[in-house]
Amino acid sequence: MHVMGEEIERKFLVRSDRWRETADSARYRQGFLSTEPERTVRVRVAGPRGSITVKGKNVGARRAEFEYEIPVADAERMLDTLCKRPLIEKVRYTVTVAPHTWEIDVFEGDNAGLVVAEIELGNENEAFDKPEWLGDEVTDDPRYFNSNLVENPYRTW
Repeated sequence: MHVMGEEIERKFLVRSDRWRETADSARYRQGFLSTEPERTVRVRVAGPRGSITVKGKNVGARRAEFEYEIPVADAERMLDTLCKRPLIEKVRYTVTVAPHTWEIDVFEGDNAGLVVAEIELGNENEAFDKPEWLGDEVTDDPRYFNSNLVENPYRTW
């Protein structure tokens, strides 16, 4: 879990299920207190853990990120009473393609049908292997930001 700093993340659509053969998974429920591009504030329950994350505006694949663990009961209450609707519900799978770990999100609810893979990198020019199940890159397409999937769910596209 990041305490402070920035993340460098690239995002891709997924074109096949071949990644499922080696994947681990956890159920995620998350919502947003703010979806303004300059400052998103996300509350998340991932398995048995709660967190709150503040992210800055994307500049290419880079943005400021501050994430903190919070009691899961507090996270659940914020999700139920304070966060914008609809909530983002998804199952996150992790797949290692050495030396990197891919996170594949299979969305549910208002975003059902959307499957996105993300990779976090140490720098913007870091090389990585692209598995054959990856589709088009959508890093620079704001429609795929989780904060925008609240305002404009995939089912409405």
